[in-house]
Amino acid sequence: MATGSNIRTYHEGQWHDGDVPIMRAADHGSWLGTTVFDGARLFEGVAPDLEAHCARINRSAEALMITPNVDTDSMVAIVREGLARYPATAAVYIRPMYWALEGGDLGILPKEGATGFAICLEEIPMAPSDRSTTLTTTRFRRPTLDSAVVNAKAGCLYPNNARMLAEARAKGYGNALVMDALGNVAETASANVFMVRDGEVLTPVPNGTFLAGITRARHIANLRADGVTVHEAVLSLQDFLDADEVFLSGNMSKVTPVTQLEDRQYQIGPVTRRVRDLYWDWALSARG
Repeated sequence: MATGSNIRTYHEGQWHDGDVPIMRAADHGSWLGTTVFDGARLFEGVAPDLEAHCARINRSAEALMITPNVDTDSMVAIVREGLARYPATAAVYIRPMYWALEGGDLGILPKEGATGFAICLEEIPMAPSDRSTTLTTTRFRRPTLDSAVVNAKAGCLYPNNARMLAEARAKGYGNALVMDALGNVAETASANVFMVRDGEVLTPVPNGTFLAGITRARHIANLRADGVTVHEAVLSLQDFLDADEVFLSGNMSKVTPVTQLEDRQYQIGPVTRRVRDLYWDWALSARG
């Protein structure tokens, strides 16, 4: 089921209109879950960090033992060719994907060099700047590298995220604040997380249990360039309950304010608004 509309699919060397079939029943990715993807965005005529997203999917493929078969520059060129088919005002979600086609040893290992590749483009509007969410805790945690391929943006990781989100929604909240194996805050079910305390910004230090996102890194760089102190630190649930502001960072919406964590209420504060303004100023400067 598609998330957006006006879908276009790149598969087997050409662009197709619509949500076309790309996998077979016997593909390794279909029955053993060897799939990776990445996500970028087109909005207001720009596609920020597109090259970084295309480079990351190749690293994700290697982590899942899938042989990447499209280099970063070629992938960027293919994406831009597809985006040229959309109106200048369109907001498009950009999703390149790899999957293993065949199994090697015992059928479990992906066969080297046997790789499927596709790109899906979907029109999905950008969220308004004041669209916020609420958070609750979840009993499900982020895995570690010794038990899951957490160094890849892999489809097989997302059922765990889905049950986090389902638990949060059943409790009446919009998203889940997720802990690592030691009980420290890692991220949410769908995005990286930041907090603000006394004018300084803090975010969980990358510890190998979650992907430190490309948009996350961009926010950190923008804030520091603007003179704001940013700490990557070990953070507890209590740290977030004591925060002045909390916001999420992800490719889909870039910045999402948090207005509640459990019983703790927050305002959409000045730093959260500044983060969004800085991101849009940086992104749109590419058109200048």
